Amino acid sequence: MTDKDLYFYEPSKGHGLKHDPFNAIIAPRPIGWISSRDTKGHVNLAPYSFFNAFCYVPPIIGFSSTNWKDTVENMQQTGEFVWNLATMDLAKHMNATAAHVAPEVDEFKLAGLTAVPGKLVNVPRVGESPVAFECKVSDIVRLKGADGKEADAWLTLGEVVAVHIDKALIKDGVYQTAAARPIVRAGRRGDYFEIKPENMFEMIRPD
Repeated sequence: MTDKDLYFYEPSKGHGLKHDPFNAIIAPRPIGWISSRDTKGHVNLAPYSFFNAFCYVPPIIGFSSTNWKDTVENMQQTGEFVWNLATMDLAKHMNATAAHVAPEVDEFKLAGLTAVPGKLVNVPRVGESPVAFECKVSDIVRLKGADGKEADAWLTLGEVVAVHIDKALIKDGVYQTAAARPIVRAGRRGDYFEIKPENMFEMIRPD
């Protein structure tokens, strides 16, 4: 079908809508619920909506931070972080960690979460989360536009060096994605989806 009535705009000239549709179109997106620690021992926990996985071998995940935030500063200092799976049961806790607070404020305590020490990194994971990846930073890249102009955003990539999974989510040797009821970002400032088992379907690739 090529007869759709298309809305067209050039981002550099503004979208002309009530809300910027960019991050609502690229949705749903997994949440980068990232814990980190600075060299003074202060722990940080914050959610990032620009997050995903990028490589199998080695396993690499990454997230982009708009502005140079505590999380990125911590990673530049220590080279370590932990990704924690945000689930429906932890939605309100996750949202609480989005608060803008001073570096010395512990978001684990702020959100009523348990900080469990990492095994291979000196960064705690969220004890209540059913899945966590301990990571070593592989790169921190300042993003640029097509014209080469630097953006006020940094992409942090990290190799997953240790994985924690609640055994209740593993059935016959297969991790049950929807059973964890992960939440994902859906755009605007506060829209989310919950992943449910009944909404999953399978398609076998033709190769």
